[in-house]
Amino acid sequence: MINFDMVGRLNEDKTLAINGIGTSSYWDELINDANIYNFKLKTTESGIGPSDHTSFYLQDIPSIHFFTGQHEDYHKPTDTADKLNYEGMVRIADLAACIVRELGKQDDIPFTKTKDSSSDDAPRFKVTLGVVPDYLFSGTGMRIDGVSEERPAQLAGMKKGDVVVRIGELEVNDMMGYMEGLSMFEAGETTEVEVLRNGSALVMSVTWD
Repeated sequence: MINFDMVGRLNEDKTLAINGIGTSSYWDELINDANIYNFKLKTTESGIGPSDHTSFYLQDIPSIHFFTGQHEDYHKPTDTADKLNYEGMVRIADLAACIVRELGKQDDIPFTKTKDSSSDDAPRFKVTLGVVPDYLFSGTGMRIDGVSEERPAQLAGMKKGDVVVRIGELEVNDMMGYMEGLSMFEAGETTEVEVLRNGSALVMSVTWD
């Protein structure tokens, strides 16, 4: 199963997320061989994620999810046609077509269980910063791609582009670290959150909701 969910905003770096490549031993080689446009690929192994491929994975079907990143217009009337990268969408479709042609030559496509980031081992949390994470970010920390009005992040002074690197005493190295940090607090508590902005470290006081 090949799932296209939010593939209309390919950025200038041509960063394309492909989730679920661990669901078959075939995906990695097929995807790299088909990458004729030299996309900057950001891949994850897990077959479970917030899109339709999860249902197929749970039925033991090899499944991948193409994604060009979250944006501030998500589920809003401002998500208008003029903001789409049409050339980018065509190139992503070409990549998928190359993969499908190669899959058609196979007698069988093996399925592989993955270690799922959304399993019972994932941190559970009751609070939020009120931000949109940059799911394409591959550096250290959690980069903010959008900030909601009147939520903890904005009230503390955070901005789009800030990278969260510490929550309380916990160092945040990636998205899972960010989720672990959120799991440590209750609504109404206040703690220090450190972010990087244009190379400078800023420590802000966040009251969770």
